[in-house]
Amino acid sequence: MKTIFNAILPLLLALCCAAAVADQGVLLLDTVARAPTNAPGGLPRPVRGQTMDQVRQRFGEPGERLSPVGDPPITRWVYGAYTVYFERDRVITTVVHRQK
Repeated sequence: MKTIFNAILPLLLALCCAAAVADQGVLLLDTVARAPTNAPGGLPRPVRGQTMDQVRQRFGEPGERLSPVGDPPITRWVYGAYTVYFERDRVITTVVHRQK
């Protein structure tokens, strides 16, 4: 009887650990699902390659403009839901803000 218990115990522990990890995965998926999407099909926002003028025409004036930093100069424009990063006058990326 003791031999069977010793053989089954590691299996039971492994199943319990797997269930705990699966629960954490579900919680992570729930958190990701609630976050704003940073994919083209989500929130409309500037895309790579657009000029500053194109961004301003389509999305309006940013709430905040941060001065260029570095070489090449990287400029940030902060809008309500995202921040646009420019290298010189072209969009290099747009990052959606986390919801608080």
